[in-house]
Amino acid sequence: MIKENLANVRENIKKACERAGRDPEEVTLISVSKTKPISMLEEAYAADCRDFGENKVQEIMDKYPQLPEDIRWHMIGHLQRNKVKYIIDKVSLIHSVDSLRLAQEISSQAVKKQVDIDILLEVNIAGEESKFGIAREEAIQLAEEAATLPHIHIKGLMTIAPFVSNPEDNREYFRQIRELSVDIEHKNIDNVTMSVLSMGMTGDYTVAIEEGATMIRVGTGIFGERNYA
Repeated sequence: MIKENLANVRENIKKACERAGRDPEEVTLISVSKTKPISMLEEAYAADCRDFGENKVQEIMDKYPQLPEDIRWHMIGHLQRNKVKYIIDKVSLIHSVDSLRLAQEISSQAVKKQVDIDILLEVNIAGEESKFGIAREEAIQLAEEAATLPHIHIKGLMTIAPFVSNPEDNREYFRQIRELSVDIEHKNIDNVTMSVLSMGMTGDYTVAIEEGATMIRVGTGIFGERNYA
């Protein structure tokens, strides 16, 4: 099932890129493996997945030693400052940096472990009270302040768009994130590149790709419905 689902998602990526006049190589598919057992991740790995996204630090800690070393782990969920130390040398990208205090803690732990870590700034583009992320108007200031911290590199933006039944409803939000990334790029801030736009999930990733996503986070579309039991 997972192999077939992945083939379907990759075909959808290809078609979305064709519509947008983009190269599919520009889009990284992150398999969101939260709550899924190791056996399912191994199936996805066998079908050439190398980027896996987790919401919880504990799941990364549990899965990391059990799976091949060439996997790139993405921390996509809300990250508490007191848990940064556990994953700082295990993840290739932290998507969910939503405060200067969190960026400072990531920097501090990276210095301790002598690693460099790439981060994305999480923007709550739709202003939903139930979601984490900074407001659009706070993004440039956070980029400027976090960029001065040692051992971290700001690579772009992440957003979680509203849950909608019609993916077209989120097109405007994806467009706004893209425009914000261009605004930040134009500031020419040292240690800030806007090469990554992490946006789009199972329900709306094709629209996100059409609006410039370079990373999409797909869980249900690959692994099926989540099990919270």
